[in-house]
Amino acid sequence: MIEGLQPYPEYKESGLPWLGRYPSHWNLRRTKILFHERAQKGFPNESLLAATQTKGVVRKADYENRTVTAQKDLHLLKLVEPGDYVISLRSFQGGIEYAHHRGIISPAYTILKPGKSATSGFYTHFFKAKLFIESLSLFVTGIREGQNVDYERLSRAEMPLPPLDEQAAIVRFLDHANRKIDGFIRAKRKLIALLGEQKQAIIHRAVTRGLNPNAPLKPSGIPWLGDIPQHWEIHQLRRLVRNGRRITYGIVQPGDPDSKGRFMIRGQDYSTGWVKPEMIFRVSPTVEVPYKRSRLSAGDLVMTIVGAGVGNIAVVPDWLDGANITQTTARISIDPGKAHPDYVALVLKGPIGRRNVEQFVKGAAQPGINLEHARIFIIPAPPLTEQAAIVAESSKRLSSFDTAIARTEREIALMQEYRTRLTADVVTGKLDVRPAAAKLPDLTPSTPETATDEAPEESEPGEEAE
Repeated sequence: MIEGLQPYPEYKESGLPWLGRYPSHWNLRRTKILFHERAQKGFPNESLLAATQTKGVVRKADYENRTVTAQKDLHLLKLVEPGDYVISLRSFQGGIEYAHHRGIISPAYTILKPGKSATSGFYTHFFKAKLFIESLSLFVTGIREGQNVDYERLSRAEMPLPPLDEQAAIVRFLDHANRKIDGFIRAKRKLIALLGEQKQAIIHRAVTRGLNPNAPLKPSGIPWLGDIPQHWEIHQLRRLVRNGRRITYGIVQPGDPDSKGRFMIRGQDYSTGWVKPEMIFRVSPTVEVPYKRSRLSAGDLVMTIVGAGVGNIAVVPDWLDGANITQTTARISIDPGKAHPDYVALVLKGPIGRRNVEQFVKGAAQPGINLEHARIFIIPAPPLTEQAAIVAESSKRLSSFDTAIARTEREIALMQEYRTRLTADVVTGKLDVRPAAAKLPDLTPSTPETATDEAPEESEPGEEAE
């Protein structure tokens, strides 16, 4: 579909640094000419809407993440019609959102109704293009958490305007391209899920049967665990930790970042393997010192106890010795005379760890477990020498799966990067897609134009998540 795409035959300078040259037959128009601000209120019986960075403006009732629903002053919320665009409090980060439904939304948002020259859907793609999102920094007011797009300034900014028939061709092309890209990503994510299931099966077999398939078994005494080798024992996690270093959580308030401060570990830092040091938050000593009780040592385990990744676990590497943790993360210091830290991590990464978490986890919007529950997690434990052998053999067997998963995730990332570049090149006129669009079949009604498997962003200020 993209083979043979060429630039337009003639270009002219836009005078806009972020846009550069654009097709000579396109026009530039101020935002307030292309769109009219809608500021209608007084519709308290309409559906409540949520602005998300991945799904556009959708009904709160259909939103995967539970949000706090306003109960009063609904007459003050702004009306949104299907086809409108919404500038939310996070649009400077993720672009301007397309509205799929009629309803009402935060009065802090700006609602844009497309004029006749902007009704084709072209700007649905344009407003999510990386170049446009980056250009929004020119119209942002406030600092840090108070940032917002100043529409008064944006309304005077110029945007490219292709002819209507060309807008339709661009929409047609990008809708088809997105459908193919989304299909590719869905297939790759299914492959990752399958590989993950196979990894889980290997881990479960290793930590419930060991390496000797002929070892005699005995009941574990735990219905959901079943039989284990006769010479194994069952321990609660608290029985395996070092004396004087009980399972604990970390810093309640992280404070301001400090480039020379102490590393502060969050669940996102190890959810799919340890991130690079420069990606880890550093906290100032004045904030961290009162929480020195939760500092880490190399070989400790860190486990997420609050959030979407509750139960995720990792072994602390040497380069993070002395780091601290957040209140959403627990430190588990395994006594090497009682258990092998890597073995305990292996148990908790598998189905046994998941079952331990599931029986105690609470909350839907923000799932979590408390430390008292973590302390009584069940750990099947062979002798120390056997634990080390299980870790070594499992590492060999799992390495090929980890390699395959990493390669597949990289393929997804490259495809997402390709989508980003393709969209930007098309909506700014760097590539002429009219010949390609003319050859494309119509999309079936059941095919979403820009389907995505990505989870929606958390609700925005004014639409707080629980």
